[in-house]
Amino acid sequence: MAEPAQRPQDGPSAQSSESPQSSENPLSSTSSQGSQSVGTVIVAGLANLAVAVAKALAGVLSGSAAVLSEAAHSVADTTTEVLLFVALRRGSRPATSQYPFGYGRESYIWAFMAAVVTFVIGAGFSIFQGVDAIQERREKLDATVAYLVLAVSFVAEGISLLRSVRQLRRRAARWRVPWLRVVRNTPNTTIKAVLLEDSAALVGLVLAGAGVTLSELTGSPVWDGIASIAIGVLLLMVATTLAHNNIRQLVGRAAGEAVREEIHQELSRVPDVRGVDRLMTMQLGPEDILVAVKINFAEEATREEIEIASDEAERRLVTRNPAIRYVFLDPTRRRP
Repeated sequence: MAEPAQRPQDGPSAQSSESPQSSENPLSSTSSQGSQSVGTVIVAGLANLAVAVAKALAGVLSGSAAVLSEAAHSVADTTTEVLLFVALRRGSRPATSQYPFGYGRESYIWAFMAAVVTFVIGAGFSIFQGVDAIQERREKLDATVAYLVLAVSFVAEGISLLRSVRQLRRRAARWRVPWLRVVRNTPNTTIKAVLLEDSAALVGLVLAGAGVTLSELTGSPVWDGIASIAIGVLLLMVATTLAHNNIRQLVGRAAGEAVREEIHQELSRVPDVRGVDRLMTMQLGPEDILVAVKINFAEEATREEIEIASDEAERRLVTRNPAIRYVFLDPTRRRP
């Protein structure tokens, strides 16, 4: 931790520290959430790899464009899981003299690349397959193997999704907040990515099954092609959402509103503090928040009292929310 403020009316003084072990905020990512994210990514990745192989074989044997699109979907998801795993590892490296705020934002770059993979491999291939199936009017499908693989895939993807949701529900229940709120507000885009991909996988399987069924009933491969295109559009939506989430973090998004309100309340309770003039926060990574704040102290407060209060302010913030790693205070005196 740097030395506390010595001149309350001069430029800002920096106080930073590594957060102690204490209570955690459900809307912030902590080390425990990071380790859970690794487990979630690994399970989802293994499930996607197994499903991709099965879908590819079924797509070739059945002649279904929709099933082949689902194979590409699973390949994209598997590649995405690898990139998300890299994001978690690279982003969790400790700070250095050259990178004093750590490598947290690098995780968002890798996660953005994962969104690009979903866009190119998944959506591009699926739409191409669908258009090709409609134009070429492929022969009648052999639906038996397609149904079997789609059913098994649905179970595998469902297990992965349930694991993700169960993890989020446990975390949300601990803090008595809706689990969807945790998903919306967490800065950990890996959690969002896995949840979105697993959900999209189930929807894609339903679309593929519907396309195969309608093609079999009508004898027209057009429905299979339409299902393939629909899967591609679904993946476009997922890729766009993931890319948008990561771009917002890369440009320097503030901590969530609940976290900012929490910081404001804690600072207002510090002795000799008369007001918070300006509060700025930045999400430096899934597990790191920077806080810069201008605080008004009582006019009668001495320099020593301001130093003590500044230390107390920092202690309260990092105790309340361990994701707060860096605190910069600019103390001033409020004049009557």
